[in-house]
Amino acid sequence: MTEYQKLSIKEWALEDRPREKMLYKGVKHLTDAELLAILIGSGNQEETAVELSKRILASATNNLNQLAQFSIEKLMTFKGIGEAKAINIMAALEIANRRIQTEAASIQIIKSSQHVADLFTPLLADIKHEEFWVLFLERSNKIIMRHKISQGGLSGTVIDVRLILKKAIDNLASSIILVHNHPSGTLYPSEADLQITQKIKSAARVMDISVLDHLIITYNGFYSFADEGKI
Repeated sequence: MTEYQKLSIKEWALEDRPREKMLYKGVKHLTDAELLAILIGSGNQEETAVELSKRILASATNNLNQLAQFSIEKLMTFKGIGEAKAINIMAALEIANRRIQTEAASIQIIKSSQHVADLFTPLLADIKHEEFWVLFLERSNKIIMRHKISQGGLSGTVIDVRLILKKAIDNLASSIILVHNHPSGTLYPSEADLQITQKIKSAARVMDISVLDHLIITYNGFYSFADEGKI
């Protein structure tokens, strides 16, 4: 009996090869693993590029946002991924992120929590530390500006309520939306999140400024206090 020999991608049926599949069927027909395989070009002695890509994605729970959190060093722990291939992956993910930022820049009026998430996810979803931002709005919910209030560590950041209100008054904001990220990926608010939201809301009310929402941004999605009836 001859020993089973695994087929390389070049030996696959023409329509099953990622590059050829893209040419003949279009990029939308490729899976995430096939797109990643095109980036890395080749696998290793035991795996094709597609099989290696599937394993890399599986380690990120098949979530591209979570994959974007990987460092070059972590990618290089996969057999067959050297520095050049790891850089290719990170560069492609950053291009995708910048495309989203470009699209989000066209948002001028906030009509939903999704609009806020579209603005801040490219900015906050992949970073390893916590940041607290405020979106300042006119009475028509037109964006005046967004401003980073503070930056902290993995588990929290210090928030100065007075600074938030001063910025709102200086910019003649009628309302504000609070935004911060959870680097851990946890979508739900902590007790501290709930407390600071109420503290800011109460202080802003004195100045006739409305707190419309508070969003938590993660690589797993976002949580809206307003959508969940928490504000």
